[in-house]
Amino acid sequence: MHMNTEGLIIRENSTGESDRVVTILTRDYGVLRAFARGAKKTKSSMQSGTQMLCYSKLSLFRGADAYIVDSAEPIEVFFKLRENIERLALAQYFCELAGELSPEYEGSEEQLRLVLNALHFLASGKKPQPMLKAVVELRLMCLAGYMPNLVGCDGCGKFEDKTMFFNPAEGLIFCPDCSGSGIELDMGILTAMRFICYSSGNKLFSFGLPDKSFSKLSEVTEEYLRNRISRKFKTLDFYNTLVQGV
Repeated sequence: MHMNTEGLIIRENSTGESDRVVTILTRDYGVLRAFARGAKKTKSSMQSGTQMLCYSKLSLFRGADAYIVDSAEPIEVFFKLRENIERLALAQYFCELAGELSPEYEGSEEQLRLVLNALHFLASGKKPQPMLKAVVELRLMCLAGYMPNLVGCDGCGKFEDKTMFFNPAEGLIFCPDCSGSGIELDMGILTAMRFICYSSGNKLFSFGLPDKSFSKLSEVTEEYLRNRISRKFKTLDFYNTLVQGV
């Protein structure tokens, strides 16, 4: 069975002398793992189209035991991401996160569009890294069924106050009168979180905050991720060591 789709290479491993095993976030079939035979050869037509972070037009077919990449034509290779170690590390984190939270073998157009837009902004440097990180983390969580309830205080229903409190273990917000514990959020950060969760996909990166607030937003979404997903992300840990200078 042949399949034609577009996809982003989110993981790449060598196998044998000239082959690759790639994990692909595809538009039509979700996350797929496939063999790219001869892709490491210098003259292979699939060399660039099956490398990490390449967005490609793909033709695949199902072999006896695995998917095989029949052809891979690069659409975007994101060269600029490789010029800066922080950007590259964050891009690799986006890929690892998408691989964990996107479905297998079913359409993932929204997940793919989200990650591609984030990579474009990351490569251009036109959006702050903490903003991009927060948007990708929280929106992918929402798409995977982990949407927090940010509509109002879980105790009394209050929509806003001078500050609200977010419980990352439960994904709930509370007003000061009802809060037992949680992360204190000003209304700017809470409004941004609501925007990421509830806005349409083509507007996701169109909000603004002060730089310090973007950093706090990124910390909050990461804490929520760590509470709801029971695994470590090595790419996230590496990115944080670069940013924090540890």
